Amino acid sequence: MLAYIRAHMQTDPLSITFELLILIFSIVIHEVAHGYAANSLGDPTARLSGRLTLNPIKHIDLVGSILVPAFLILTNAGILFGWAKPVPYNPFNLKNQRWGEAIVAVAGPATNLFLAVLLGLIARFGAGTLPDPFITIATVASFVNLFLGLFNLIPLPPLDGYTTLRGILPYRLSLYLREFEDRVRGGGIMSLILILLVFSFFFAGPFSLLVNYLFAILIGN
Repeated sequence: MLAYIRAHMQTDPLSITFELLILIFSIVIHEVAHGYAANSLGDPTARLSGRLTLNPIKHIDLVGSILVPAFLILTNAGILFGWAKPVPYNPFNLKNQRWGEAIVAVAGPATNLFLAVLLGLIARFGAGTLPDPFITIATVASFVNLFLGLFNLIPLPPLDGYTTLRGILPYRLSLYLREFEDRVRGGGIMSLILILLVFSFFFAGPFSLLVNYLFAILIGN
């Protein structure tokens, strides 16, 4: 699973580090949601692997969760992205073979969007009543989860939106999409970087405007 966050509010190292911690926890929740969805549909792979836990150590990828984000922070790159270890699941164990993969895939982004709405409403209606630090945390966490949820719904491999699309298309067409996804995954980290470059050059601007627009509506600005 891949996450990409464009620095949007503060650009000082302390603020970005704070946002990074929220991002990591949001990614963990995202991955656990995938695991729970698979487990509820009959595949215990994530549960037996000890991945149905909010303990970030179980989900952190050394390169994607620590080294790459740390490098971007230290070099003041102006963007922040990273990824966690995908929660394992076996699609052949899913009770619903027609929609199972799509349900598992969409569970992660759906959870992030639910948290974005919940935390955004808390920030919106809790201002002046709840402590300011809590409102700040809720506001940043709402934005991160909104960005994370919507970003992962983009139908590009290896994002969840692509898996969801593949899962709901007719079987023959889904096979072509799976073959393309296998090629992308076979490219390893270079494929992830390529996807990020394509997104950055062609979609980042409009996508950021969309996220900021929805976020402003959510928190009432």
